[in-house]
Amino acid sequence: MITIGTRGSELALWQANYTKGLLEKQGHEVQIKIIATKGDTSQQWNTSFDKLEGKGFFTKELEEELLAGTIDVAVHSHKDLPTENPEGLIIAGVSGRENPADWLVMREECMDESKKFSLKENAKVGTSSARRKSQFLAFRPDVEITDLRGNVPTRINKLREGQYDAILLAAAGLERLELDLSDFHVEQLEPTEFIPAPAQGVLAWQIREDDYKLTDIFDAICDYDVLVNINIERRILNLLDGGCQLPLGAYCDVEMNEHDRKLFKVSVAVADAWNTQPKQLYYETTNTEDLPEKIVEHIHRITTGKSVFISREAFENNHLNAWLEKLGFKVENKSLIDLKKLTIKELPKSDWLFFSSKHAVEFFFMQNPDIGNTKIGCMGKGTSQALREFGKRADFIGTSTDTKLVGKQFAARVGPGKVVFPIARDSMRTIQWQFAKPQNVIDLPIYATLKVPYEVSPKTDILVFTSPSNAESFLEKNRIHPHQKVIAMGESTEKSLLKAGVKAEQIHKPYAFDDMGLFRAILHTL
Repeated sequence: MITIGTRGSELALWQANYTKGLLEKQGHEVQIKIIATKGDTSQQWNTSFDKLEGKGFFTKELEEELLAGTIDVAVHSHKDLPTENPEGLIIAGVSGRENPADWLVMREECMDESKKFSLKENAKVGTSSARRKSQFLAFRPDVEITDLRGNVPTRINKLREGQYDAILLAAAGLERLELDLSDFHVEQLEPTEFIPAPAQGVLAWQIREDDYKLTDIFDAICDYDVLVNINIERRILNLLDGGCQLPLGAYCDVEMNEHDRKLFKVSVAVADAWNTQPKQLYYETTNTEDLPEKIVEHIHRITTGKSVFISREAFENNHLNAWLEKLGFKVENKSLIDLKKLTIKELPKSDWLFFSSKHAVEFFFMQNPDIGNTKIGCMGKGTSQALREFGKRADFIGTSTDTKLVGKQFAARVGPGKVVFPIARDSMRTIQWQFAKPQNVIDLPIYATLKVPYEVSPKTDILVFTSPSNAESFLEKNRIHPHQKVIAMGESTEKSLLKAGVKAEQIHKPYAFDDMGLFRAILHTL
């Protein structure tokens, strides 16, 4: 008989019963023992506490029972475990990974689709996680963050009662419990943007290190691909051990690259405190040797006081400027091009519209065209957000920085349909060239680009070019010096810089066409 120890919450019991089912399929007899933890009793107190992810707040009593021999295995939410086991205990295996993301669950009347995460201004948001607080406030500094206690159903009920406008919860717990959320709007936060806790969505099976029989049993059901990923995440947590309230998100995802090798994609966000700006990094690599050590070393060498030039005007809700300035960067904004509206005389009939930039969205919709039920595609999250500010939702969002790949994906989605591309006059047509039938592609010039050269201090440390035209305009009055780092938004901008003689090793490209992509690219140069 194998005795499973677990907390008594609905979610913990789900996890224990899930484990029980896996073991019974292997032919083992299993029973469950419920154990109260400090985390469970603390949630009944009317005091504020942080959800101490990775620090043993919900695990200590389970581990004590394991060592005492009153249970054989403890089932944990892996993100709640310390990075080091107590003497005499080991992690015998881990489960497959459920949805690793966080979800923002909000009352319907608190929605505002023009805002980031579709949440109204100055909303009251519930969470007791330092990690969630720091990342959410970076995107939405207007909101009021209030501590939220209780198990998952209790938290949902508090939202339903109107104590909060929205709450942040792990998607895995909500999906496992199959709770009815039909009276709420659920905004699913992307784990590469809003970074989850290390090992979020994974169960850990902890046993005594000398229990060799159980070691073999759990070895048979362990998901080793998941284990590799979360070992990277949890090693970062271990190396960045700044105290039990360190606001840290770390997420490792894997895909096969063009050479049929595993490409590990790691996103990290870490702040000094819940109310300070997180530092963000993104790594892609096929070699994971010492990867956590390299990432942590990089985080430690991010210094303040660097100067950044960005080839666009500052605008309201400019996340990039705010994030950089909060970290002590000196930012100069100046668009090196001028844009002139071109009047839409007639909007051609089509099945789709595709927007490759915020400017295209603005110059198109400021003319109030009647698009009816035409579907909308766009390039990048920034363009998607611009659409939302005009009350529109994209049916297709290209997230890769490889515009040819996005073009192929979009062409496959459109099929035999026709597409209107609102573009700049003399625009590069990378997306359009991916369509097999040119007659299904209709270019609609809606603005013209005029160069406005401007002298930038040669002492500037980092130069960010948001388009080929901006890069070309810059080079009419300036040159790029060896000490300067260059960020090129997209392949077209990179090609313009290379053509002008800029060295390839000076140029960095963001992994995404949005403020977060640029922010991480800037920090990556340091």
